[in-house]
This record gives sequence, C-alpha cells and structure tokens, in this order.
Amino acid sequence: MAAAAELQGKYQKLAQEYSKLRAQNHVLKKGVVDEQANSAALKEQLKMKDQSLRKLQQEMDSLTFRNQQLAKRVELLQDELVLSESKGRKNKKSGEPTSQLSQEQKNVFDEDLQKKIEENERLHIQFFEADEQHKRLEIDLRNRLEVLEMEAAQHQAVVDGLTRKYMDTIEKLQSDKAKLEIKSQTLEREAKDCRVRMEECQQQLKHLHSDLSSRLDDSLHIIREKLPFNDTKSIKHNALNVPFHNRWRQLKLRDLAGQAVTFVQDLVTALLNFHTYTEQRVQIFPIDSATDTISPLNQKFSQYLHENASYVRPLEEGMLQLFESITEDTVTVLETTVKLKSFSDHLTSYVCFLRKILPYQFKSLEEECESSLCTAALRARNMELQNDMKKLTAVFEKLHTYINLLALPSTKPDRLLRTNFSSVFTYIASTLHGFHDVLQDMYKHYSQKAALEQELPTATQKLITTNDCILSSIVALTNGAGKVASFFSNNLDCFTASLSYGPKGGMEFISPLSAECMLQNKKKAAAFMKLLKKPCPDSVPYEEALANRRVLLSSTESREGLAQQVQQSLEKITKLEQEKEHWMLEAQLAKIRLEKENKKVIKNSVGNQRTEATQESLLTAELAEQEKEDSMEKASMEAVTSTSLVGMLTVTTGDEEIPEAASREDLIKNHYMARIVELTSQLQLADSKSVHFHAECRALAKRLSLADKSKESTLEDMRLAKQSITRLQDELATTKRSYEDQLSMMSDHLCSMNETLSKQREEIDTLKMANKGNSKKNKSR
Repeated sequence: MAAAAELQGKYQKLAQEYSKLRAQNHVLKKGVVDEQANSAALKEQLKMKDQSLRKLQQEMDSLTFRNQQLAKRVELLQDELVLSESKGRKNKKSGEPTSQLSQEQKNVFDEDLQKKIEENERLHIQFFEADEQHKRLEIDLRNRLEVLEMEAAQHQAVVDGLTRKYMDTIEKLQSDKAKLEIKSQTLEREAKDCRVRMEECQQQLKHLHSDLSSRLDDSLHIIREKLPFNDTKSIKHNALNVPFHNRWRQLKLRDLAGQAVTFVQDLVTALLNFHTYTEQRVQIFPIDSATDTISPLNQKFSQYLHENASYVRPLEEGMLQLFESITEDTVTVLETTVKLKSFSDHLTSYVCFLRKILPYQFKSLEEECESSLCTAALRARNMELQNDMKKLTAVFEKLHTYINLLALPSTKPDRLLRTNFSSVFTYIASTLHGFHDVLQDMYKHYSQKAALEQELPTATQKLITTNDCILSSIVALTNGAGKVASFFSNNLDCFTASLSYGPKGGMEFISPLSAECMLQNKKKAAAFMKLLKKPCPDSVPYEEALANRRVLLSSTESREGLAQQVQQSLEKITKLEQEKEHWMLEAQLAKIRLEKENKKVIKNSVGNQRTEATQESLLTAELAEQEKEDSMEKASMEAVTSTSLVGMLTVTTGDEEIPEAASREDLIKNHYMARIVELTSQLQLADSKSVHFHAECRALAKRLSLADKSKESTLEDMRLAKQSITRLQDELATTKRSYEDQLSMMSDHLCSMNETLSKQREEIDTLKMANKGNSKKNKSR
C-alpha cells in the first residue's frame, strides 16, 4: 500500500509537470505562429520591393534608350549646324533674314538639349539613390529573414523535443499506471492471504500460550520441589562455576603469546646490544680509557651500564613464564593471568634502571659538549639525544603504568574497574606507536651525530665501529617496536573481546580467589570426566574373595613381631639423629673456617674499595643536591595562584561648573555610591570565600572517606600479611631443614675435597722432588 501511495504521488507530480509543459508549449506555438506571420509579411514586402525595382529598371532602360536617341539627334543637329555654318560662311553675303532664322533654331535646339541633359542627370541620380536604397533594404530584409528562419528552426526543434518528451512521459505514466494497477491487484490478493494467515496464527498462538502456560506451571512446580539452590543469581557463587571451554580461544591466545615472546626476545636482544655498545662508547669517547683515565662520572655510568643484563634478561623470562601459563586446558582472563604480575615487576626494575642511568646519560652528553672538539652542530645533536632519552624513559614509564594496571585484576581486582580494561588496551597500543616514533627520531639524530663525529680529526676506527654498532642496535629496536605496535593494534579486538569471557549467566570473575577456585573446580571436573570414561575393573567373585581373606588373616604377623620391628626402627632413628648432630657440628666448624678465610680476603680488598666508596659518596651527594634543586624548581613552576575578580561600580562627574547645592548633593551621592561599591565588593569577596571554603570542606570530606576506605583496605592487607607471615614461617622452617641437609652434604663434600687436596699436594711434592732430582742431574751433566 505504501508503494502504491508513493507511485500515486509520483504520477501526480508528473501530471503537474505535464500541465506546466503543455502551457509552455501553447505559448511557444503562439510565438512561432506570430513569427511565421511576420516572416510572410516581410516576404510580401520583399516581393513589392522587387516589383518596384523591376519598374525602376525598366524606366532606367527606357531613359537610357531615350538618352541614346537624344544623343544621336544632338550629333545630327551638330552636323547640321556645322553644315549650316559652312554654308553661312559661303553665303555671308546672303540676306540677314536667313541667318536670323538659323540662329533662332540653334537657340531652340540648345535650350532643348540643355533641358534633356539636366533631366537625364536628374534621372541618373534618382536611379542611383533608388538602387542603393533597394540594396540596403534587401540586405536588411535578408538578414532579418535568416534570423527569423533560425529562430523558427530552434522553436520548431524545441517544440519537437517537448512533444517527444511529453509522448515519452505519457507512455511511461501509462505503463506505470498499468503496473500499479497490477501491483494493487496483487497486493489486494496478498492482503487477503495475510488476513487468512493472521487468523490461523492467532489460533496457533492461543494453543501455544495454553501449552506453554501448562509447561511453565509444571517446571515451576519441579523447581520448587526439586531445585534447592540457584547459584547463577548470586555473582559470588556464579563466579565459582566453570565456564564453557573455548578451545579455539585458548589456542588463539597461546599463539598470540608465542608471537609476543618472539617480539620481546628481539627487543631484549636489541636493548642488551644498545646498552653494551653505549658502555663501550663511554669507555672510548671523549677520553679513551686505554690511553687515559676517564672521568669518575663516566666510570660510574659505565659501571651501571655493565649491569644492564640483570635488568633486561628478566623481561624475557617473565614473558616466557606468561606464555607457559597459557595452555589449552586453562581459562585465560586477566583475573587468572597471575604471571603477568611477575612480568610487571621485571618491567618495574628495568624502568628504575632507566631512571637511574638517565642523569648519567645527560651528564655524559654534557661532558662531550664541553670538549674542545665539539662543534655547534654536534652540541645540537647531543641536546636532541637528551630529549630522545627523556622521551624513551617516559614511554617505558607509561608502559609500566598500563601493564601494572592490567596486572591488578589478578591481585587487587577492586583497584581497576572491568569497564576500563578496553581503554587500558587502547592506551597501550597508542603508547607502543609512540615508542616506535621516539626510536625513529633517536635513530635519525644518532645517525647525524655519528656522521659529524666521523668528520672529527681525532675520530678513531674504534669509535666509528662502535657508533655503527649502536646505530644497528637502534635499527633493531625500531624494527622490533614497529612489529610490536602493529601486532598489538591488529589484535586489539581479540584482546578486548576476550574480556567478556566468564561463567554462564555472568560476565566477570569477581576476584582472583574465585578465579583460582574456578580453575580447581575445572580440574576436578576434567578428572571426574576422565574417571567416568575409564572402564570399570573386573570384580572378584565372592567365594574367591573369602578364600583370599582367610589366607591374609593366616599370613599376618603376630603382635610381638610387629613390636620388635618398631623397636629396631626406633634404635635406627636414634643412631641416625646422633650422626646428624655430629655432621651438623662439623658443618658449623667448616662454616666458621670459611668465614675466617672470607674476612682475610675482604681485608685485602678494603683498601681498593675505600677510594671507590669515597668517589661514589661524592657523586651521590652531588646528584642529591641536583635532585633537590630540580624539585624546588618544579615546585616553584607548578605553584598555582587563584584569584577572584570583584566587579567595581564607578561614578564619574563632569568638569562643568555646578552650583553649590548640586555639588553638595553630588558629593553625598558619590559618598554613598562609593560605600555601596565597597559593600558589594566585600559581599562578593565573602561569597567567593564561602564557595571556596565549601569546596575545601567537600574535598576534605571526600579525603576523609577515602582515608577510611584506605584504612579498611590496609587492615585487610595487614590481615593477609599476617597470614602470609605465618605461611612464610612454615616455609622457613622447611627451608631450614633442607638447608641443614644441604650443610651435611656440603660437609661430606668438603671432606672429600680435603682428601683430594691432600692427595694432590702429595703428588705435587713428589713431582717437585722429581724435578729437583732432574735439575741436579742436568747441572752435573
């Protein structure tokens, strides 16, 4: 029906457009008819002009013929005149009457000839003017006729196009009308069918409603009688339920963890190379330690850099432990990835290492800038490298913060809401891209620095190779960071989608303890299913079991024999305890001897360590002073002052002359206005202070509530700490026992070593005696 209404609307629009175009066609037809009438009138005028032109041409022809006749007549007259003059000369003596007659005739002919000439000239002029006017008029009329013919052709083309368009639209509308009629008929038939189906569906719905209501009553009755407890209603109880095992998800996460392990291994290798080659560079430049002693600061810096493996290697181990904890049988969510905390701790130690070496890095670069060979461009590169190292440390601190947040659900779930998990993942992805950008800038700046140092006159081959090695390690770091960033961004949807995995009926694990209990329940369920799948062993027949019982009772030992066995075992135990005490005393004596030997070694190395300790104390004091100054500067820069703007009312008086009374009134008015302004300012100040104090009170109340919450959390932590202390004490006791056993084994090992040493000494003495005898024989020879 909606389609029919839409087609009806389209049909109406097309009809309106057709009526408009029809009216325009009528106007155009009228214009074309007028133009055709004008062109016909102009054609008639053109014919009339042609006829007049032909008449003028005929008159011209007759005039020219008449002119020719007159010219011939004039010639004849001139000839006759010449003859008459000749005759007159001959007959001069003739009478005057004849001469006067000829003279009169000549005058008459002359006048007649002059008139004919003037008339001929006037006719020539009129003919020329008429001819020119006729030509101009003909040209104008021809041009106008061409324009009118062109316009008529254009109008005719427009009319033809509009007629074709109208015919097409009429045909289209007729076809649409036929289609709509057919469609309306089909829709009417479908509507009838739908009504029939709706009635049938209503009947089926009534039957289904009655059936489902009866089933619901039966199920509710069964639930009330048979089901004692519904654990899915409670979040705490539902968290202990084992979720559906998604093997594909576990395999996917394990595959991603394996890829992450390879990427972390590449990064660890690159970081180890970077720190090692940096240490080598500090030993070479600006002072080569092989030729001269380097500065104490660079010595300390190289010493710290030498310890980089103890901070970088654990990152790889932590990632391997995390990879090994993700198996096909476990449920991997943030609440169950306990090994992520160990990786976070290793990353924390590495970030502390970066913070520790950062000031030494700055001081080392400043020392390079202070050298005489350092150019302005090299100083600029060193400053850029300082900024790059600062940015690199900041990026690692960000990663450390976000990974710590991800490790919270497995240790302290109340510290991080589940709704913030996805945002933490997105922040990690953006931070990894920033890490890649910082490494790219660092490579660019360090390559420029290496090129500038290569141009120095004192640049050695060792320095050039070290710079190349550092650049290669930075390239490896950049490639590894880019791979990690792209890997994390591409799999971000998988990481965020895995957060919604949980027990049936709930979308989360409420605590790590519940998650651990769930894993234990999962293991128990898996073991139970395996036991169910095992075939039952063949049972022993009853008669055979009775016979075996009689044999067992007859073959048991008597009570006295058992008591003798117990007494013998007790004697053995007492002997073993005596031997244990003896070996413990021997181990203590060996330990005392070992401590004496260590004291002797320490006394010899104390002199060397004192100088190093004094240098370390001086450096630490200088660094502490610099840190205090930096903290004071930061505090002064971060200090924020709050000011409140108070509006003031002002009254201005003109400089015109005012009478005394008016001036007195103005003074009083100004006084009260100033008083009003002062009071309003005080009122605004009091309002602002009250708002400020109200905000402070609210902040203090919030802080108090947070302090109470933190107090409760600390009490809970203390309780857990006490429990962990008792557990650790038990573990300490067990380790103490194991340590005593190890000491006994060590004492045995020491005894065996003493025996071997005594044997080796005897062999050495015999060899010495043999060498002395050989030397004496050689001397005598």
